[in-house]
Amino acid sequence: MRIVLVGPPGAGKGTQAAFLARKLSIPHISTGDLFRANISQGTELGKQAKSYIDAGNLVPDEVTIGMAKDRMDQADAANGFLLDGFPRNVFQAEALDALLKDEGQKLDAVLDLEVPEDEVVKRIAGRRICRNDSSHVFHTEYSKPQQEGVCDVCGGELYQREDDKEETVRKRLEVYHTETEPIIGHYRAQGLVVTISALGKVGEVTERALEALKK
Repeated sequence: MRIVLVGPPGAGKGTQAAFLARKLSIPHISTGDLFRANISQGTELGKQAKSYIDAGNLVPDEVTIGMAKDRMDQADAANGFLLDGFPRNVFQAEALDALLKDEGQKLDAVLDLEVPEDEVVKRIAGRRICRNDSSHVFHTEYSKPQQEGVCDVCGGELYQREDDKEETVRKRLEVYHTETEPIIGHYRAQGLVVTISALGKVGEVTERALEALKK
């Protein structure tokens, strides 16, 4: 299957993408991973991306599209893939349509993870990260530490990242609504969009997604 995963920040796209890709035996292709791999390997596209990132600018669509094309051309993606974070806007969606058409392929589904805006803010703004190890993540409501402000694992200080503050989250949501959400309309016109609720436990959402994709 060839699937695009969409949804607002905090919808759990990365978590669901990893589970779904494993269940469907297809590679999970995320924009963040593409950037990191190309930059670390020193590819031409990676060098271009790094120059924009180092200058504090957005990576141009053409560079992102080039990286995605290279990754989709790899052998493990021959029978399908799950795209997470790409396409990010309608221009990229149209470019993906053209790339797949050139290969005689097409998308099977666009999985839209739906989460109320207030829940998104609650999920992200409640995160607390350990200063000693960023993999130690807690939440003020869903995964409280035994002692407030202290990491259960190593005793480090828990803090809120700037990206996780409510004001920043709401700005990220505005960008999502303006730039990325329109791709849902683009794909709905092609009859590809499957919308599911991303509320509930991770496993429940995964099962909901797999059921929706079967249909």
